[in-house]
This record gives sequence, structure tokens and C-alpha cells, in this order.
Amino acid sequence: MSVRTAKKITLAQPTMEGAGVKLHRAFGFGDTDEVDPFLLLDDFRNDSPADYQSGFPWHPHRGIETITYVLAGNVEHQDSLGNKGSLGAGDIQWMTAGSGIMHQEMPKGDQQGRMHGFQLWANLPSAHKMDSPRYQDIFSEAIPEITEDDGTHTRVICGDFRGRHGPVEGVAANPCYLDISVPASIQARFPVDTHAQAFAYIFEGSGVFRDASEPFGILTEKATAGGEEYLQRETTGNRSLVLFSAGDEVVVQAGDQGLRFLLVSGRPIREPVAWHGPIVMNSRAEITQAIDELNRGTFIK
Repeated sequence: MSVRTAKKITLAQPTMEGAGVKLHRAFGFGDTDEVDPFLLLDDFRNDSPADYQSGFPWHPHRGIETITYVLAGNVEHQDSLGNKGSLGAGDIQWMTAGSGIMHQEMPKGDQQGRMHGFQLWANLPSAHKMDSPRYQDIFSEAIPEITEDDGTHTRVICGDFRGRHGPVEGVAANPCYLDISVPASIQARFPVDTHAQAFAYIFEGSGVFRDASEPFGILTEKATAGGEEYLQRETTGNRSLVLFSAGDEVVVQAGDQGLRFLLVSGRPIREPVAWHGPIVMNSRAEITQAIDELNRGTFIK
């Protein structure tokens, strides 16, 4: 097995989206080469309703797939095709925007006012950008869960993992999307498609992702590249994004409080990316066309 090293570790940055929702963005609206076929990952975690209840009112999507994963609270959604529903704790919505859809999402906290979830954007290859929109609403009980002998626990949202298959089907990027919990001080290993790009996003606890030949330990060296400060080979904690090098296995040593993270991988599309907010195409001309259709009322096909 070839272990993937953590080639870059960054921290999610606070930002505001929708009608004033405060969230943290792990990546998005920048160079997509390191995360292709993915475009954006938002962590909308908050304990203050005033920071999220304004939600994400009506907005367009085209050329992408959005994956909403709720851990606490719920998200009420509806769209221009007449679909509507509510996602609760542990539920997933995988929306293929395709040729275009108008959509809104309104977060509602739990009884303690907590709201927590993630939204991941996956790119569509040019051959599928104008496909008909569709939804996959997956409720928590339909998601396979695997508990290892060492207590490591995995929810298989999409893709194949240890003989189990996630319930989300027919996604163009053919990704693997896992929610993994590793108990305190346990070393765990996870297979990853050799040809896929992969990242981990830590949202509870801490741990060390490292090559098998490196000793465990806490290293705190920092570096700067392109004006962005990032961490190298450091113990990762809350809201850390880990980008991996090539290989077919990810290894992690959980810290003394354990570790929970998303492990996401997918094969790169390697096509030009042009985007305008939630519209992502292959050229500026296609973006201009989409905006013109929005203005003329012909965006929905």
C-alpha cells in the first residue's frame, strides 16, 4: 500500500453567504486544481440562530451538484420544480442542478438553537452540465454504518467502502464521501482510489495524518505560499482541511480526544472552470449566456 501524505493543511475561513448566514469555508471560489472534481466546501455550524436563520433565499444553480449533509437542526428546502422537504440530523440531499434550477434552503436549529451541516459542491463534466435537474433525498437510517473492532465508526454516504455501498447513486464525479469517527489514540487506515484526489475535513477532536515512515508527533512549522499561510505536517484540529498527495491509503493517528472528519475523494474532471456564484460552466461565454437567460426568464429548461 502507498500511504498518502498530507501535502497541505489549511484552516476554514469565516465568511458570510445567503442572506447573512455566518459559516466557515474550507475551500471554494479559487483555484480548483487541488480539489478537482470538487469546487467548494462550507461548514455551516453555529449555536446562535441570529447567525443562520436568514438562510439562503431563492438563488440559481447550473452546471454543478450540491451535497448537503445535516448533523444538527434541520434545513427546509424547495425549488422551482415544485420539490420541497426538510432535512434533519444525519440526512443528506444530493442535488444535480444540471441545466438549471432555482432553489432555496432555510436552516432551522434544534431545541438548543444549534445548526450544523456541510455543503459540498461537485463539478459536472461538460457532457452533463445541461442534464435535467434531479434530487436524491437520503434519510439517516438509509446510510450504511460500519464499526471496526477498534471502535472506528464510518457512515458511507456515497461510494464503496469495506464492502458497503452508499445510498447516493449516479453522481457524475463518482466520489466516495465518508463521515469517520476514530476513538482516542487509535491509529486507523482507510483505502482510497489511487486515481482520485482526496481531502479530509476535521470537525471534532484532533489527529495526525502522516506517512508510515514518519514518527508520530506534533510539528508546528509554518510556511507561506502565494500569500497564504498554511500548516505543514502539524497535528490537525477543528475546521482543518487536509489535502493529500497521491497514494491508495490514508493513515491517521487520533489525538487524546478522538477525531471525527469527512474523508472525500473523486477522480478529477480536468476541464476548464468558469463560474459566477452558484453557476459553474466551462467558459465565460457560457456564464454570460446563463446570466442572460436569468434576465430573460429562460434559465429553467
